[in-house]
Amino acid sequence: WVIRQYDHEVQGGSVIKPLTGIANDGPSDAAVIRPLHHSDRGIAVACGMNPFYGDIDPYWMALSGIDEAIRNLICVGARPDRIALLDNFCWGNCNRPTTFGTLVRAAQACYDGAIGFGTPFISGKDSLNNEFVCEDGRVISIPATLLISAIGIVDDVNQCVTMDVKQAGNLLFVVGSTANELGGSHYYRLNGQLGANVPKVEISRALRTAQKLSEAIRKGLVRSCHDCSEGGLAVALAEMAFAGGLGIQADLRGLPTTEECVRTDAQLFSESNSRYIVEVAPSHFHEFASLMSHVPFGQIGEVVHTDRLTIRSRKQQVVVDCDLASLKQAWQKPLAWK
Repeated sequence: WVIRQYDHEVQGGSVIKPLTGIANDGPSDAAVIRPLHHSDRGIAVACGMNPFYGDIDPYWMALSGIDEAIRNLICVGARPDRIALLDNFCWGNCNRPTTFGTLVRAAQACYDGAIGFGTPFISGKDSLNNEFVCEDGRVISIPATLLISAIGIVDDVNQCVTMDVKQAGNLLFVVGSTANELGGSHYYRLNGQLGANVPKVEISRALRTAQKLSEAIRKGLVRSCHDCSEGGLAVALAEMAFAGGLGIQADLRGLPTTEECVRTDAQLFSESNSRYIVEVAPSHFHEFASLMSHVPFGQIGEVVHTDRLTIRSRKQQVVVDCDLASLKQAWQKPLAWK
């Protein structure tokens, strides 16, 4: 209800809207517009932000935001070599050395990310010294927060991909590796914890993964694509399922992980960066697998004609079994108007 109050149909140029799927109520990774009606070129717009990572290390908070914004663009079909960034810093009292130090850490990550991904910052803004002193002397300061916005070029909007699963029988892959990185995650927050293993970014591998997936989308091998971010793999699968109105059967035995990521809850809810869930038709399996041969990827399941999301652990225990209506209700509830 909230975002629908804005008219995102001005001039009728939207290709992918903020919400997508069979009922137009699934969360798009990015929006795509076609500014010139006589051209099939488009512009994709996305963002990335997670202030909770900054409570652990603002460097990785900033770099994670960059990685998330970029992979959101990749998911819809933007070219990785035609992406630009914008920053929006919201910080506390920068006259305080510790607060200023966190700003420096975040700025360093912006530099490293821009150089490493080849994505220049073309604009941005800052809102510093957001601090209030109460009458009783208490100091209220906003958390150090960096919003990364990104824009990218889509060569042909007819090749754009959305995040909702499309057809029963199609295969689901995770591209990118899952590590034991629950620090700052929503899973930990629900359990009253912060943690320390904040998600990190290996820029060279992240860029290589984005390039390969972008190539697969341009070749028409991908039916749907969704990034793994807040909530991790389990939440991303749920979003794809209820947006597409089709069930998913997933098996964690196929999930690419690092050696230390052995716990089932970490595999489900880790928010490791540079990961995508990709739907591929069986007829394109071999070509897709060949293209992904030099990046971490694995088949984790398939789309099915049910109304349930089912996930089995590596020991073949059913760890998630939920109907799509309940998943959608849980996702919509925080911002439901009624």
